[in-house]
Amino acid sequence: MQVLARTFTLIFLGIILFSGIAEAQRWKRMRYEACYGLGASNFLGELGGADQIGTHLMRDLDFAMTRYVLSGGLRYKFTKWLSGKGSMQIGMIRGDDDQTLEPSRNYRNLSFRSPIYEFAFQLEASIIKEQEGARFRLRGVKGRKWVTINTYPFVGIAGFYMNPKAQYNGVWYALQPLTTEGQGQFPTRPKKYSRFQLAVPIGLGFKYGFSRRWSVSLEYGVRKTFTDYIDDVSTTYVHQKYVSAGASNVQTAVELADRADGGLGQTGSAPNKTAPGQQRGNPHKNDAYMFAIFSLNYKFRQLRNRRRSRPKF
Repeated sequence: MQVLARTFTLIFLGIILFSGIAEAQRWKRMRYEACYGLGASNFLGELGGADQIGTHLMRDLDFAMTRYVLSGGLRYKFTKWLSGKGSMQIGMIRGDDDQTLEPSRNYRNLSFRSPIYEFAFQLEASIIKEQEGARFRLRGVKGRKWVTINTYPFVGIAGFYMNPKAQYNGVWYALQPLTTEGQGQFPTRPKKYSRFQLAVPIGLGFKYGFSRRWSVSLEYGVRKTFTDYIDDVSTTYVHQKYVSAGASNVQTAVELADRADGGLGQTGSAPNKTAPGQQRGNPHKNDAYMFAIFSLNYKFRQLRNRRRSRPKF
């Protein structure tokens, strides 16, 4: 009986140990995950914003300017706790001074919209690692279910294309060629900005796995950029002779550079408010944009080239 008991104990312990090893190695068999997402975008810069003088991040968010973003990507697990994801986002962002009651911003009366085409790579560190299924798969024995919500902060690097435009008489005009702040026209002006820029995505994600292969996730990330011209506004007003470099219609360019209409009953109270040299933007704070993306994710096995064994002679 003692021998039988010992044998049974060893077999049981072996099953538990084997199950633990299999559980520990399971993630390696499905390191790849395709991600398909849809969500909302918003802009943080000079134009629009809250009903106050421009400030940082969420305190200056204007929810009325929320627009769309589409996302697609591929995630790879380096370890149980660390993953990397490459992705592409296509979105739209907007800002409009007419939406804020802050007097100076409303008086300025500028607006824009811009598409965002973003390629990004981010590292994700799981705070609560992803688990699914039962701990032990023994017939007649119910395993303990694990919590399936994975929580992960992320940080990365992104390259994106922007093209700020403003509407005038029902037509949308690209603003970068118009040099609305005299970019590159005389020594004290910065050079004309590039429409290709870099950003640093920083955010937090939550993922729920409802099967071994399928899961859903929600990510919120702010893109800290290295440019202050996503909205084509950064420094000061310039004389109209320095506006319109490259414009086919000089008058249109001049109108888009200074659209102050008085706003909030200020017409005539500050005749030099938009004179050359007066503040148009804030060059000490770069622009940012944000994405909140809901994704459907699918794990799949790594494809390997299996060589068929050949007879040896």
